[in-house]
Amino acid sequence: MKPITFSCEATLPLAPEGIANQILDLANWPDFTGFGPVPGIKTAEFDFRTPAIVGTRIRVTNTDGSSHIEEIVEWNPTHELQLRMHEFSAPLSRLATRFEETWQFERADCATKVTRLFELHAKSLFARQFLWLISLFLRRAIARHLRQMVPADCRLGAA
Repeated sequence: MKPITFSCEATLPLAPEGIANQILDLANWPDFTGFGPVPGIKTAEFDFRTPAIVGTRIRVTNTDGSSHIEEIVEWNPTHELQLRMHEFSAPLSRLATRFEETWQFERADCATKVTRLFELHAKSLFARQFLWLISLFLRRAIARHLRQMVPADCRLGAA
């Protein structure tokens, strides 16, 4: 079955490696606040961290009590990284097998164009309808999260 896909873009005043480092700093993960029925992240902790980063597993607990695993499946911090979200708790476990998120980085002068691509894999045709609706809220949450990744001293009006 074809996955549900969407992407969000932003230009951040950071080098790609700086963005990748923010992803590995789990203290930043609660900055993802969700949107509508999509919960924010309450905590994230390493389940298993590999020296090469690929294969690292992060256990995420959301603000609504649900949980999932995010596994790093590709790590090239100057160009692209990919995370696979799976082992969802209910109710998402009834709808999806996995989500795949790819971060693409394109350096532009002193900034980086970031594209976050998502593939949501539904368990069934019936579940796909609900997952499509969830994707609308998830896209809004991702767009907001990208805007929030700008360091405070780089935001418009910061002193």
